[in-house]
Amino acid sequence: MVQILSTAKLRSEVRDQLIKTYPEVTFQFERSMKEAESFLSEAEILLTYGEDLTVEHIEKARHLKWIMVLSAGLERMPLEAIKERGILITNARGIHSIPMAEYTISVMLQVAREVKQVIANESQGIWKKNVPMEEITGSTIGVVGTGAIGCEIGRIAHAFRMKTLGVNRTGHDADHFDEIYKNEAITSMLPRCDYVVGVLPSTTDTKHYFRRSHFEKMKQSAVFINIGRGDTVNEQELLDSLNAGDLKHAVLDVFENEPLDPSHPFWGMDNVTVTPHHSAISENYQPRAIEIFEYNLKKYLNECDDMKNVIDPNRGY
Repeated sequence: MVQILSTAKLRSEVRDQLIKTYPEVTFQFERSMKEAESFLSEAEILLTYGEDLTVEHIEKARHLKWIMVLSAGLERMPLEAIKERGILITNARGIHSIPMAEYTISVMLQVAREVKQVIANESQGIWKKNVPMEEITGSTIGVVGTGAIGCEIGRIAHAFRMKTLGVNRTGHDADHFDEIYKNEAITSMLPRCDYVVGVLPSTTDTKHYFRRSHFEKMKQSAVFINIGRGDTVNEQELLDSLNAGDLKHAVLDVFENEPLDPSHPFWGMDNVTVTPHHSAISENYQPRAIEIFEYNLKKYLNECDDMKNVIDPNRGY
């Protein structure tokens, strides 16, 4: 019988449904890797968020054939050890597209409607009508990373009649984008954008992808939004650009070191909005992730090899 070990904190209704739906499978549900360690040696399939998985765990899991990561990010996983063992990895890529696209549109509106200032005035009992307000309708958005999240951002942006520009490695077409640029042509796109959104994964190729040279190419009225991974931005160079007035505002949901240190300058800057890595949070997170897992589990049990979201450990995505 297939042994499935989960180190993720799954809701009780999710656990019950899995047990009921797959009587031919043995499930072991734990709340952390520490609690699950004694069961690793027998596990054939591992459900995890991936952040607490080490080389030592891979060595202990001598029967492990498949790891289902219930998130999209894999940067903390021991990919080299997993590759050496030939263990299959799949993830939950795509489940974040709705909440992260909604987050992106919401913060664009917040900046355009000067919500930080409005809330500050409210907290002080100040009635001030002449706070400058802008519209996002008809503006131009550039999205760097045209995967599922980027495409959903493009789809919603079109509802605001925005011009949608995208950047990806090869310049291939992507849904809901009016124009696509290759990575090396990004500096041609940036001056056209009122909003620039980073949706990049954390890989060796994307480390500090966004540099001062990019920020200097943006309009001085532009807003930069990062919802990808924190290490895709050189934070010191972004800080320098914001202080120099190279761009108007930055909305940052992710950081190279989290939680962001309370002494970091970003917290106190009027032209920076900091949110605590919550752009993907949604009550639908687990159901959507488990839907992908179930699709792949049925393929696995039937010995089919056309699973969703199979990860190339060499690329990390």
